[in-house]
Amino acid sequence: MLFSNREEAGKILGEYLKDKVGKIDLVLGIPRGGVVVAKEVAKIFSVPLSLLIVRKLGVPSNRELAFGAIDPDGKIYTDPWTVRYFGLSERDIKEVAQEELKKIREREEKFLKGKALEVFGKRVLVVDDGIATGQTVIAGVEYLRRKGAKDVIVATPVCPKETLDKLRKYTEEVYCYHIAQEPTFAVGMFYRDFHQVEDSEVEEILKDGLL
Repeated sequence: MLFSNREEAGKILGEYLKDKVGKIDLVLGIPRGGVVVAKEVAKIFSVPLSLLIVRKLGVPSNRELAFGAIDPDGKIYTDPWTVRYFGLSERDIKEVAQEELKKIREREEKFLKGKALEVFGKRVLVVDDGIATGQTVIAGVEYLRRKGAKDVIVATPVCPKETLDKLRKYTEEVYCYHIAQEPTFAVGMFYRDFHQVEDSEVEEILKDGLL
């Protein structure tokens, strides 16, 4: 499976979900790439779009490799196996977490203008452009539960089977359009165009009045 770009992936995902998830109150995209996919899903469901700003915690020697995630409340979620394997200390974890929490605050101000995310009593659909380890999504799901979301549903165009199985332990419903079977996984493998989404693109999406 190869998606042309995130817009196409969002349209395919939205159509795939349409008859599966029922009524949705709000679609939440995970910045930055997930917002482009979420925009198309929100259009298909004719519901508002907002952002779920959670951040991956990357191993200091390889920031692309997640050892956990952090949510907007500053709550840290870690994968114990990865932490042990890389010998990460409490100090290592705290330093990376502080750096990423600062980025969350910057994005909240830039994209949401400091406006609080209102999810209490709502049925929300969380969308990303692909889910590798699931760490950030798990952090996001737990955060939304604490904020009183009625139901939290997760959807993505592509993810590995083991990640899908892991996410099913944390959320009412999780949907993946293409379950990857490849021995190694990177989200970009499944897109012809997987350019880095810039802040300006996210701001343009939010300017469309979807927020």
